[in-house]
Amino acid sequence: MNFNDNLSEQNAYLKELNALFIPLDGMENLDRIVKAIGEADIVLLGEASHGTSDFYRVRAELSKKLIASKGFNIIGVEGDWPSAYRLNRYVKGMEGADSSATDALGDFTRWPTWMWANTDIRDFAEWLKDYNEVNQGGGSGCPKVGFYGIDMYSLWESMEAIIGYLEETKSPQLEQARRTYACFDPYSRDHQAYGIAAGLLSESCEKEVVELLKQIQSRRMTYPGSEEELNAEVNMLVTSSSEAYYRTMVQGGPQSWNIRDRHMVESLKRIMSYYGASAKAIVWEHNTHIGDARATDMMADGMVNVGQLLREDPEHRVFAVGFGTYQGEVLAGRAWGAPVEKMTVPPGQPGSWEYCMHRAGGGRNGVVMLSDASSMLHTVIGHRAIGVVYEPSHERFGNYVPSSMADRYDAFVHLDRTISLQPLPILQPVATDALFSE
Repeated sequence: MNFNDNLSEQNAYLKELNALFIPLDGMENLDRIVKAIGEADIVLLGEASHGTSDFYRVRAELSKKLIASKGFNIIGVEGDWPSAYRLNRYVKGMEGADSSATDALGDFTRWPTWMWANTDIRDFAEWLKDYNEVNQGGGSGCPKVGFYGIDMYSLWESMEAIIGYLEETKSPQLEQARRTYACFDPYSRDHQAYGIAAGLLSESCEKEVVELLKQIQSRRMTYPGSEEELNAEVNMLVTSSSEAYYRTMVQGGPQSWNIRDRHMVESLKRIMSYYGASAKAIVWEHNTHIGDARATDMMADGMVNVGQLLREDPEHRVFAVGFGTYQGEVLAGRAWGAPVEKMTVPPGQPGSWEYCMHRAGGGRNGVVMLSDASSMLHTVIGHRAIGVVYEPSHERFGNYVPSSMADRYDAFVHLDRTISLQPLPILQPVATDALFSE
């Protein structure tokens, strides 16, 4: 008998959730999470969809508390490095930066643009800029709080950034970079076209990328310890990872997913290395990335994720917070590249985590500290995940991930009824290929 058919087990589950449920009236009880985070140097903040305002808003408030009270100074998000680096320049007040957060979000033109070019991120970025100006990076020579994209879809943009940097520094690696970029020219910035040619026809640019990476890694740093050097270093990492990702994605299986999540971990570590001993990072990503893969059916499919990889690293203390909703609104498309729509999120299915949280809280928002849970919350239960492509009427066929919640997260924020994001009027979204799987 499974969990959905076992009423006595469901009742015991609900009884424990009732005992652990902390109402979230306003933002005050977020302090319970801040206290539980303790001495962790990496905090993972999830979301059950990429189009729900409440997830962004609460993550922003929790991030502000961690920045102000615990000295966190890195925000890493599930976004492209070059686009996010423009916003990073703004929040740090770097020379030549944009004059507003809205302008600084102007490079988020790749579909789905609403993920980062929205009013919640705009408002959070303005807070970060004000905080940095007042606190001067926390004093005592600490770096200012930065905002970085740790994802790896920006193959062409990152290559262009590398060439620009090598031109500026008059680097001897410039010619190899131009040869590498030229190798990708026939694919007209079409990731799928390159993936098919590389993965199925063995016409890849892997050798060129490996050679450029080797040359750049062997050279003396032009601006050692600078953000310019970090920018070039991560753009090179993006180029290497995204080439491997697109080359393997057409073959199916877990490899491309694992390349992506390993890249996000490596990007985060490069940023933390740049920040040095003061580095403390907050990561904003989908629950499918930050919740430990070993507590889901992902492990049986040979998949790893950011949450698992960081928890396995003895050099870091990690605290993961999942987010979810019972019902409400979400922004998504009906297909990859389709026009964005405001969709209705139906009530959580009976027997699901969302349904149980709704019942336990009586329809209120709340927090559950899963680190305090007994063995009952290690029971496998369906936990909803909504991607940028979504069809509400079909969600029962594949939107619930079997999860041991007390193993997947350290805490969970339940927002019972949610509203959709409000996108900024970014120009012409570009749909490149159907790569998002969460």
